[in-house]
Amino acid sequence: MRISSKTKVIIHDVSASGAAWVLALYARFNFEHPPEVFLKSCLFVLPIVMVVQGIVFNLFKLYRGQWRFASLQDLVGVGGAAVLGTLAIHTIVSFVSMFQPTPRSVFILYPLFLIFFLGSSRLVFRMWKDRDLGIASIGHGERILIIGAGIAGEAVLREIKRSREYTAVGFVDDDLDLFKSRIHSIPVLGTVAQISDLVTKHNVDLIIIAVPSASSSEMQRVVDACGDSGKNFRILPKFLDSGADQVRLESVREVSVDDLLGRDKVQLDWETVRAGLLAKTVLVTGGGGSVGVELCRQLADLELKRLIVFDNSELNLYQAEREIKAKYPKLDCIFLLGDIRDAEAIEFLFEQYHPSHVYHAAAYKHVPILENYLREAVSNNILGTNLIIDAAARFECETFVLISTDKAVKPSSIMGATKRIAELLCAHKNTQVSTNFITVRFGNVLGSTGSVVPLFRAQIEDGGPVTVTHPDARRYFMTVSEASQLILEASTTGSGGEVFVLDMGEPVNIRYLAEQVIRLSGKTLDRDIRIEYIGLRPGEKLDEELFHSDEELSRTKHEKLLLSVNAVKGAETVGQEIARLKDLVRRYDEPAIHVLLKKIIPTLQ
Repeated sequence: MRISSKTKVIIHDVSASGAAWVLALYARFNFEHPPEVFLKSCLFVLPIVMVVQGIVFNLFKLYRGQWRFASLQDLVGVGGAAVLGTLAIHTIVSFVSMFQPTPRSVFILYPLFLIFFLGSSRLVFRMWKDRDLGIASIGHGERILIIGAGIAGEAVLREIKRSREYTAVGFVDDDLDLFKSRIHSIPVLGTVAQISDLVTKHNVDLIIIAVPSASSSEMQRVVDACGDSGKNFRILPKFLDSGADQVRLESVREVSVDDLLGRDKVQLDWETVRAGLLAKTVLVTGGGGSVGVELCRQLADLELKRLIVFDNSELNLYQAEREIKAKYPKLDCIFLLGDIRDAEAIEFLFEQYHPSHVYHAAAYKHVPILENYLREAVSNNILGTNLIIDAAARFECETFVLISTDKAVKPSSIMGATKRIAELLCAHKNTQVSTNFITVRFGNVLGSTGSVVPLFRAQIEDGGPVTVTHPDARRYFMTVSEASQLILEASTTGSGGEVFVLDMGEPVNIRYLAEQVIRLSGKTLDRDIRIEYIGLRPGEKLDEELFHSDEELSRTKHEKLLLSVNAVKGAETVGQEIARLKDLVRRYDEPAIHVLLKKIIPTLQ
């Protein structure tokens, strides 16, 4: 019968603990034969030592890593396991009177020998596996230049040399102290600014970017230099930074627009989020849209009682159902086709399933289109939202989360005005009922349906031009995963009435974004694809804002989640206008609707 590698490691480590125990006793007596009474006591305790130490090894998860990738972190784990095991053994020996005395110095020497045995064996194994790393690769595959001579870059080099299918020609790093130094015999050749010259000089085929901690400006400079070289380039994902010793070349991918934003990975308090939603029935309206479906993905991992996905798009609902049922076959998930403006459908939904948490992502959001469809914008974004709000209140939901937008701040567009009124409706209802109404406000979501990046890509595929409204237009961007996770954080942080603003970082120039999408598509600006400026469209602004001038932002326990104070001033008057809006929508009186919106939202154009 074949013994698994993990079993071999366990046998080795437990045997090493026994050997360390016996050796510690002999060391106590200068490696001479110890007195018979101590030897008998040592051998009597030996099985206990091996069992206890084996349990402690498992607690420290020493068998999840691979010896081939043994690192300083593994050595720390070995040391912790040795010390804790020694304390446990000492406790047992001290409190069981049937044991003969054991010299106290044995308990000092034992962990030292154990750390030596476990650490040295792992080190020797790794050195044996990596015995060829000191020799430059002479493979006949692609010649690779690595950007970043740090931990991640060194890990990439290891994988290149293990593969024997590539040749690492050198590193690039802006730390001048590293210039002409060597990592496993591979030299640091120069700086980022010299990439084009180095690519030509060393006949480089591929560039790998291994600087996971790079800021937005640093990454933009690196990508610009790689693009100027004319060679293909790939990037090591950020999440591999902490575990760089175990990087795989298969994980290296094409650079995306997300990488250029330089945004750190969101770190949530998942235990708090999980506890807040454990065994709950959760409703996501607009659950087939870009943000809605990502919310459903995040929620599906949180041990809900039931997830209800509600959407008015047959195609979106079909795609969401196919994905979620395939990935989460054990999840009780209900998919409902319907419209948030359908009062009977909403009543049936809440009466049938009694959701305790509602994430309201359903909305019309395309600014220029809604300028021409005022009635539909009001009907959906205001009256439809109000129906969901009323239902959540009547059926005593615990939490209602409105997903809002930066366009609701000093809105100049119909879309922004309707979302601002939705914010005020939530705030007004929060003062009347026990349900916690929370608003989460953020900017553009990269890659979402109807957003600018997919449009740019489609225009590039068609041969251009790429259309940009204005060379100075700027927008806030974040990834759909980041936005969805922060929505969940806000929903379990808020107690009702708050408007949370997601920290979007610095706004991005749309012209620059277009240039980068062109470059990342393998095209050259002005030679292959040109940019055409078409002017700001109705309702659009040069710059968006995340909060009003009379709002104050305060920090929450999450660094990327801000609380907007005084965000819903005047909310009490909005509820009085709903009946009139309903009547005007019913009569299709768009001029009167616009006058009323202008009265509620003076900044509306």
